[in-house]
Amino acid sequence: MNSKEFSLKIESIVKEKHTTYMEAVILYCEQNEIDVGSVSSLISKNLKEKIKMEAVDLRMLKIPKCGQLPI
Repeated sequence: MNSKEFSLKIESIVKEKHTTYMEAVILYCEQNEIDVGSVSSLISKNLKEKIKMEAVDLRMLKIPKCGQLPI
């Protein structure tokens, strides 16, 4: 399996189950008895960006504020 096939499977899980991308990756790994840590090479750049944006929206990840001077 390559990263494109993996991304398509994750996208379909997100649409079918109405879940987040992070949960879809975990669900896919559980269903196929794959270690979550071993799929990092299969996650495409586009999928990483979607996961990152979800994490920011859920306040699980902070984006450093650039260009602001302390007052």
